Amino acid sequence: MEPPAEAPDPPGSDALVAAGDLLRALAAPVRIAIVLQLRTSPRCVHELVDALAVTQPLISQHLRVLKAAGVVRGDRRGREVVYRLVDDHLAHIVVDAVAHVEEES
Repeated sequence: MEPPAEAPDPPGSDALVAAGDLLRALAAPVRIAIVLQLRTSPRCVHELVDALAVTQPLISQHLRVLKAAGVVRGDRRGREVVYRLVDDHLAHIVVDAVAHVEEES
């Protein structure tokens, strides 16, 4: 039997704090739903409103939180802002979390 692999050095406290902030930004059901929508394609606010059946002010509020956390970015196209995920890592976290919960039930 082989000895266990050496554990990697733990991340620094700044990285742990930043990871906690990121997870808190994802901790609302509407924000999780937004990330799931954006993982397939970029969307503007009215498309998210239609897809999620919530009000425009609520979608905008949640997008501000996700943008501040570095989860999404918005690109202006004429009068609309099209939102997209900054990268796919966060979509994987959300998809895995949802899959885990669905397996548990």
